[in-house]
Amino acid sequence: MKTMSCKELGGACDKEFRANSFEEIAEMSKEHGKEMFKINDEAHLEAMNKMQELMQKPEAMQEWFANKKKEFEALPAD
Repeated sequence: MKTMSCKELGGACDKEFRANSFEEIAEMSKEHGKEMFKINDEAHLEAMNKMQELMQKPEAMQEWFANKKKEFEALPAD
């Protein structure tokens, strides 16, 4: 198991996600983002807007994802 925070994943808070793979942690972060969207959390909405801009450039989004995956893989196990 490894841990990354919402902020480390491009979000706006210190909520931590624990998982065995980066794909799992990315899915947890995505679900958290949906929850924050539903309650109209301003800080998270701003972070989501930045991600939306990144998604407009597929190569930039792939690079971001690859870099976050490398960060995850470099973390020590909990």
